[in-house]
Amino acid sequence: MQYIKYSDISTCNKTISTQITGNLNLVSARYPVRMTEYYAGLIKHQDDPIWKQCMPDSRELEDDSQCPDPLQESALSPVPGLIHRYPDRVVLLVSNRCAVYCRFCMRKRLVGSGDEPMGEGGLHAALDYIAAHPAIHDVVLSGGDPLMLDDESLSKILTGLRAIPHVAIIRIGTRVPVTLPGRITRDLCSLLRKFHPLFINTHFNHPDEITAESGNACALLADSGIPLGNQTVLLRGVNDSVETMRKLMTGLLALRVRPYYLHQMDLVQGTAHFRTSVRTGLEIVRGLRGHVSGLAVPHYVIDLPGGKGKVAILPDDVKILGNMMQLRTYTGEQVLYEDITTPQE
Repeated sequence: MQYIKYSDISTCNKTISTQITGNLNLVSARYPVRMTEYYAGLIKHQDDPIWKQCMPDSRELEDDSQCPDPLQESALSPVPGLIHRYPDRVVLLVSNRCAVYCRFCMRKRLVGSGDEPMGEGGLHAALDYIAAHPAIHDVVLSGGDPLMLDDESLSKILTGLRAIPHVAIIRIGTRVPVTLPGRITRDLCSLLRKFHPLFINTHFNHPDEITAESGNACALLADSGIPLGNQTVLLRGVNDSVETMRKLMTGLLALRVRPYYLHQMDLVQGTAHFRTSVRTGLEIVRGLRGHVSGLAVPHYVIDLPGGKGKVAILPDDVKILGNMMQLRTYTGEQVLYEDITTPQE
């Protein structure tokens, strides 16, 4: 597998790299910094919503209350690079590289631990596993970012999956339309459309990420018959207000991108400063329902620690006992989830 070669991917934009000094150098030594010239160009001022998503923060090193792999992906990996949590679908980690290293990344533990994509041997082992399990009919390509791979490598992966009769659906999770929209080319779209049914979920977190360039990238994909969804992470100080979410979700629909998930922050080490209370998320959902099109209201989900899976919650049906919430997993198991307390908002 090979990555694309893009001249505007750098460890940090030169204009702002001089501001990564002192303690922030310690942060970037542990959790590396990478961004594109394009995405850095969206920063309007220090500590704005784009800055917070891509620039190191000293609080990343202060967080020892959360763990590197709260979703137990490693334990749910029967072969390297493949996660099998739900009976009928798997996640295939084909890339270790992203155009931007988001500071809230759910796989923050892997950032900088190795930059090579999945090798031929690893791909064959993963494909053999999928082929040997007929219950699997949905494969999600993730990473890193799968669209950081070059077209030939992507074609090889997709061809291998389409050769497995029981794989009905292929999904790609990518932030490239947001962070490196120039990667979405007509050639790439011509390649992807050969492998329908194929779905793409991208990752817009703030209205400032909706630009002419990202809109054009989404248009190219949509014009190729690829259904587009979006997964947003609820981030303190970035998008944790009803006004921001309304603007983001309605803006996505204008790009032909359907809001899919609003994620409560995973309990990943180094990201606690981004975490809001679940009550904040419920109030945002309440502020969307009825005020915008139902198409613009995402599912608000918590991916439960311990690999128990995602739980969708609504303002009307959550049992709250103090700062504890009682949630039901897809298997019917009752799980207590500890929320953060209101004074930290």
